[in-house]
Amino acid sequence: MTASALASSTGAQFDLTEEQQAILDQADRFGRKEMYDLSERMDREEWWPEDTFAKIGDAGYFGITIPEEYGGSGLDLVSAGLVAQAFSRWNHALALSCIAHDNLCANNIYRNGNEAQRKKYLPGLCSGRKIGALGLTEPGAGSDALGSMRTTAREDGDFYVLNGSKIYITNGPVADVLLVYAKTDREKGAHGISAFIVEKEFPGFKVAQKLVKMGFRGSQTAELLFEDCRVPKENLVGGENKGVAVVMSGLDLERAMVAPISLGIAERALDISIDYAKTRKQFGKPIGSFQMVQSLIAEMYVTVESIRALTYRTLAAAAPLDIGEGGRGNIHMLTAASVMYAANGCHDVLDRAIQVFGGSGYIWQSEINRLYRSIKLLEIGAGTTEVRKMIIAGELLGRL
Repeated sequence: MTASALASSTGAQFDLTEEQQAILDQADRFGRKEMYDLSERMDREEWWPEDTFAKIGDAGYFGITIPEEYGGSGLDLVSAGLVAQAFSRWNHALALSCIAHDNLCANNIYRNGNEAQRKKYLPGLCSGRKIGALGLTEPGAGSDALGSMRTTAREDGDFYVLNGSKIYITNGPVADVLLVYAKTDREKGAHGISAFIVEKEFPGFKVAQKLVKMGFRGSQTAELLFEDCRVPKENLVGGENKGVAVVMSGLDLERAMVAPISLGIAERALDISIDYAKTRKQFGKPIGSFQMVQSLIAEMYVTVESIRALTYRTLAAAAPLDIGEGGRGNIHMLTAASVMYAANGCHDVLDRAIQVFGGSGYIWQSEINRLYRSIKLLEIGAGTTEVRKMIIAGELLGRL
């Protein structure tokens, strides 16, 4: 594919409208007021602020891409991405939990569920009174989450009985509603997978262990167990053996929504680095007066603006995707490129920020240290950097 063909296939340059800028600004004010003061304790204790999701729901920041009739806001993916960007500036751990709840669970149920499932589950998820999660990854599976899946589901009267485990599940310890994948036909491999809505009260479901992480601490993560977990047949999503379609329908939307987390973190790192460079003095001068520090700040700014451009462009391209689209072609390549570049760029920004802060940035309790410890998840979550490269190269080169 030539450079000109690639440019024409992925849309024009994207700028925020006045309405979109207002959404970003309002979410920024909300994040600073309601989330920032929680971030230090969340990081220190792996603590979960139990009332925050309800506040977020009351403010209208859940169900952004879900119609109002189900309790959502009826806006688009660009709006959702702007909210994620703003929240990530002030509390990236909560921002991640919000995306797992709103994009991976609620939006997936809206896009793939039937009317009864939408009416039953979406209002609670949109209000923040119920917390959502996605159960896909399993121990030993990693990047081959579908092909290596061992969790099974067998029919038993009016129920499916699930057996297996899931790991690294964001919101797992606190989730009320989970969208879980299991094999209903082992002979069909990845094409024998189905999706189910599981409630935490269903018999046979339990949280095996809460996981303690390096970064994004406080965003609750768990290993989940299903031991003869009985799920009503009406909680099957998208039809039996149609789980791959459900996964792929949300994959590009998920990647488009992860990039704004990197953007928000990088923006915050740049802001506090500028403040530090103005106030920290060495040799009788602010360190910002030294050319080497100025070089670091300038490079950080250029990277942040580059992340912003590709992130917004990708959100704009992914927003019109209809149900069943995605998982292939130009949009699949673009979302992989966006999340890869945003993570790599965020890594570069944070590395330079730590250099600006020097020894004070190496201290665990500092904000820049908390931001720095976030980067590795962004490079391996929603598909590792290596997988992202495989997707991009595969679309460009085709089958050789």
